[in-house]
Amino acid sequence: MNSVKQSDFESFGEFYPYYLQEHSDPTCRRLHFFGTLGLFAVLVGVFLTGNLWGLLLLPVVGYGFAWVGHFFFEKNRPATFKHPWYSLAGDFVMFKDMLTGRLRW
Repeated sequence: MNSVKQSDFESFGEFYPYYLQEHSDPTCRRLHFFGTLGLFAVLVGVFLTGNLWGLLLLPVVGYGFAWVGHFFFEKNRPATFKHPWYSLAGDFVMFKDMLTGRLRW
């Protein structure tokens, strides 16, 4: 059982340690990383082609990888359901932390 209740967060700084706790499985973290990387690839593709329909792929790519990680590896419910904005910010910060080596793959 988690010691932190989701209703306790008043800032992203308070949320991020909980977010990392919910992403302790390395496979889940890697799936989030590749989902975020895919999201950036879709954005670049939309920018280069001008095809705005590609934006419809953003939630599929971004959340598809992440939710597979949660449901099959982490075996928990994604924080997106209760804290969508903090969770989205957490995805980008975790991506950066993995890229810079601050967070282990």
